[in-house]
Amino acid sequence: MPETISIGGLKLEFLHSKDDTAGSLDMFKMTVAPNARMPVPHYHESWDEAVYGLDGTLRFRIDGQDVDIAPGQSAFIRRGVVHGFSNTTQAPAVCLAVLTPGVLGPGYFREVAALIGAGAPDPARMKEIMLRHGLVPVAP
Repeated sequence: MPETISIGGLKLEFLHSKDDTAGSLDMFKMTVAPNARMPVPHYHESWDEAVYGLDGTLRFRIDGQDVDIAPGQSAFIRRGVVHGFSNTTQAPAVCLAVLTPGVLGPGYFREVAALIGAGAPDPARMKEIMLRHGLVPVAP
């Protein structure tokens, strides 16, 4: 059964995780509210990410280039490549994300949701959570 995790204006619906794919992949549908606050630019140490647009338009900044992902469009983000994303439109944007191999899982998102839900998040704590889960934040 899918697991849904909400973090402010971000909603993730995990369809598959490292736990039910024996580490093959993580797959989730991501809905981003207009002008929602998103994670700082970062890169992944040990997985690649593919993103496929389902509804609305998300702007990804991948390796210094802006890439708009609209329905039917996709982007591939290799491990080690700095990226971030935002929704600067007036409508929610939805995409499907697939991470390979599956090493992240929903645990990272649960921890971030708990931190955000507790009030103003401590940037040092956020960085610690990111690093522990294999996401390396990069100053904008």
